[in-house]
Amino acid sequence: MALAEEYRDSRVLARFAALARELGVVLPLSWFEKAGNAYFNSLSVADADGRLLGVYRKTHIPNAIGYQEKEYFSPGDTGFKVWDTAFGRLGVGICWDQWFPETARCLALMGAEVLLYPTAIGSEPGCAALDSRDHWQMTMRGHAAANLLPVVASNRVGREVASTDPSLQMSFYGSSFISDHKGQLLATADRDSSGILLHSVDLATMREERLSWGIYRDRRPEMYGPLLSQDGRHLHTRWNTQGV
Repeated sequence: MALAEEYRDSRVLARFAALARELGVVLPLSWFEKAGNAYFNSLSVADADGRLLGVYRKTHIPNAIGYQEKEYFSPGDTGFKVWDTAFGRLGVGICWDQWFPETARCLALMGAEVLLYPTAIGSEPGCAALDSRDHWQMTMRGHAAANLLPVVASNRVGREVASTDPSLQMSFYGSSFISDHKGQLLATADRDSSGILLHSVDLATMREERLSWGIYRDRRPEMYGPLLSQDGRHLHTRWNTQGV
């Protein structure tokens, strides 16, 4: 908990915001946020001029062996975030958020031009035989194709061993990638080494394709009530203004 920082006083964010300004780049920054008595898995974006554009707090908090985040993080309360940057409108999710199609669609409806998912995923201590790498990539490539938006997914590499139980360890499988708006891989990293992926995309052309396909024009939001429920029938109380 000692590593958590308040947004306005974060030395980590200040350091990387200065670096973004120096290099003229946009930097999405994952960090450990303290807000009052709450702690969040958060992301901020430093624009190319060094301005911090705000905070997104991770919406979906997992609880599995090796991923017991509910022990540390409160569920995010910011709602999804899309930020205008020097190089386009960036929509962000954090790790477990990436598995939910609702995340991608909400960001798309909010005007995102690129979807970004910073991640820390690898082996499963509870199931050593499971390798989710391909499933992980295909899920986000599906979000790209369904929303006609390019996706950038970054994942860490290396191994961590639990200090309290050396038998519990995780190997992170890297494999960061960039996909186009139809889910085709444009660039991908290997499993083991750090690196930088570069690829140019034509956001204007992709915007025209989204319009021509009609996938937003032909939506029927009045028919999607089950998405606002846990059981597919009863609206969540946040949306059930009639109390039924």
